[in-house]
Amino acid sequence: MIPRYSRPAMRGLFADEARFRFWLEVELAHLETLEANGIATAGSTARARTNARIEPERIDALERDLNHDVVAFLTAVGEHLGEERTWLHFGMTSTDLVDTAQAVQIRQAWPLLAGSLDGIGAELRRRAIEHRTTVMAGRTHGVHAEPTSFGFKLLGWYAEFGRQKTRLRRAFDNLAVGKLSGAVGTSVHLDPALEEETLRRLGLEPEPAATQVLPRDRHAELLSGLANLGGTLERCALEIRHLQRTEVREAEEPFGKAQKGSSAMPHKRNPILCERICGLARLLRTNALAAYENMALWHERDISHSSVERVILSDSLILADYLLDRFRFVLEGLTVFPERMRENLDASGGLVYSQRVLLALTEALGSREAAYRLVQAHSMRLWAEGSAWPAGGSLLDRLSADPEVTVALPVDQLRPLFDPTHYLRHLERLYARTLGVAWENA
Repeated sequence: MIPRYSRPAMRGLFADEARFRFWLEVELAHLETLEANGIATAGSTARARTNARIEPERIDALERDLNHDVVAFLTAVGEHLGEERTWLHFGMTSTDLVDTAQAVQIRQAWPLLAGSLDGIGAELRRRAIEHRTTVMAGRTHGVHAEPTSFGFKLLGWYAEFGRQKTRLRRAFDNLAVGKLSGAVGTSVHLDPALEEETLRRLGLEPEPAATQVLPRDRHAELLSGLANLGGTLERCALEIRHLQRTEVREAEEPFGKAQKGSSAMPHKRNPILCERICGLARLLRTNALAAYENMALWHERDISHSSVERVILSDSLILADYLLDRFRFVLEGLTVFPERMRENLDASGGLVYSQRVLLALTEALGSREAAYRLVQAHSMRLWAEGSAWPAGGSLLDRLSADPEVTVALPVDQLRPLFDPTHYLRHLERLYARTLGVAWENA
């Protein structure tokens, strides 16, 4: 991933030098196991820890001739070792090293993502509570539906991010496995007990039945989880983009004092962060597709997945880390315009209350069909004359002037049906239900 869309900690985790250090960590853990079981010479681990060097330039130079990165790594490290080099990589195959080290590496990415998810969850919780009674128009198909609250919208996001954290944690847990079981996974050169001992030192579980590689369903699950997270980020960012439209202007992402919105139009305040989130989420989905393609390898292993994973694993984790950070920044600096929300809610002349009127009129008339006919007729005429709102009269005005309506539902019973706070009457219970369980497993 390019530096523009990276944060230093996560990017550093996937730098070449870091990758070689994870490889060395696995080799030293294995050497310690060999020594503990009387296979390697006593003192080999201590000497290797003291003398081993990571020299990326030397490794790269060797690889240009050897055309094999693991052999180049082992050669470069071995140049600084004495007798202990005999036991380096003993009984292992290249993918034993690469897949196991990669599992250690990926596991270290989780705290970075988890911290950002927790920060987003805390901010969404805070602002959902802050705006619990900030009434606004709920929209379906992009059209006003019924009143809701901005806080309740954020509460839904809060619950969804909790589910995403639960899914991702499970995916990371399922990738906390390694293998030292050899070229086709049968542990012919190393006793499985030695494999288990080395993996315990690394904080990993053994793959129950590996081939030459770890099965790639584990990696596909992680990339799928990251793509799923990207979908949530995009859903929320897309909503903010809509709310920032000039005609809507109910909320706005942060805009710095020195920020410029356009090289040509000085007035512009564009939702560029949310647009960036929406755009980059597409890369997470694309990488997930590539991870699924990597699952089908020939027999006990081919190398078709390797080149792909060198790109998609680091890029997806770096990108997810970046997107979470940017979305948290958006939430913390989000400007909300409650007055504009109420203005937009009222702009349709009361059409958003049609279902409540329908239900009351159905009870009064004893016929849903008759009630629907009356309410829809007035609603459609008001809709057609929308350019005259509010001069053309609200839905309440029109219904109040129709004797076919008022004979069943007098005006003093109609008027209370147009109170937006009625639509928030159960939110306290919904909040309690959501805040009580949304993150309990996350």
